[in-house]
Amino acid sequence: MKNDQIKDRSMLNEIVQPLTDWYRQNKRILPWRDQNNAYYTWVSEIMLQQTRVEAVKPYFNRFISRLPDIQSLAICPEEELMKLWEGLGYYSRVRNMQKAAIQIVEQYDGHLPKDFEKLLSLKGIGRYTAGAIASIAYRIPVPAVDGNVLRVVTRLTENSQDIMKTAVRTEIEKQLSDIIPVLAPGDFNQALMELGAMVCVPSGSPKCNICPVKEFCRAYISGHQEAYPVKAKKKSRSIEERTVLVIQDGCCTVLRKRPGKGLLAGLYEFPNRLGYYSRTQVLSYVRDLGLDPLYIRELPDSKHIFSHIEWRMKAYQIKVASLDGELTQDFFFAGREETQQHYAIPSAFGAYLKYLREA
Repeated sequence: MKNDQIKDRSMLNEIVQPLTDWYRQNKRILPWRDQNNAYYTWVSEIMLQQTRVEAVKPYFNRFISRLPDIQSLAICPEEELMKLWEGLGYYSRVRNMQKAAIQIVEQYDGHLPKDFEKLLSLKGIGRYTAGAIASIAYRIPVPAVDGNVLRVVTRLTENSQDIMKTAVRTEIEKQLSDIIPVLAPGDFNQALMELGAMVCVPSGSPKCNICPVKEFCRAYISGHQEAYPVKAKKKSRSIEERTVLVIQDGCCTVLRKRPGKGLLAGLYEFPNRLGYYSRTQVLSYVRDLGLDPLYIRELPDSKHIFSHIEWRMKAYQIKVASLDGELTQDFFFAGREETQQHYAIPSAFGAYLKYLREA
């Protein structure tokens, strides 16, 4: 073992007890925490990917109220599942959860396996989520390395390698595997996560004055906290201009189900077109749908950022005469209550959901 690695291990060993003690005294009260329930841990960790804790709380409570166990998740109708997830985004997460739930029912009698490698074999569960479930729910001493943990460890050790590289994440996993306490792996992993979320924060200056392990932190000692972690710049997102149409006949709004594959697969959307349409183009398109437009007005512009693309949207609200006959292109009219109860509309269209109340 190289001298630097020996020093890192020695220093990281020193943080285990004070960090774990700090966590036990200062941890936030969260609906999935300290429940001794592997399913709760799994659901919360999937929801927390790309989503803030405060935003997740009501979704978690609603989800667990309707789907209290793995068996109920496995058999939940797709449209109801999408409605429960509506607003959280990244819908492939919950689709993969349901596929994994079916695996668990078929292979493990409806219980998440108490084995890290078997957890990894489940659809949608990667090394971090498997580590979180194994350590928190089953007290298996394996690390759970997410963005918060990467930030904490690279600051502690002044690791200047690119954390987006798999080899660097693997190295940090190994460092934590060597020091994780056998009797309290879940508390230690959650302590690292909590420290990263509440103290060793990503934006703005870290709150080093209240950090329980600052005396061990090399970045703090050298005054270079904000230089870590090192992360390669992401490729710039492509920009896509779209025109969104809120078409209503007085009591209902026009919707369409998106294709079963691709972006926002299987969710419901307002009619929308690639590119920016003029009023004249919009009215022509509405007539092509088999509708008779009576009134049109512009709505505020909006944008939505996906991981790889950014939608920049202009929008119109169009009032139409009541429909006689069928709409074209798989569109249909949906009432306000029907939409609220059954049709999951993604947050990409969030700026225009309030107009459903005007139908």
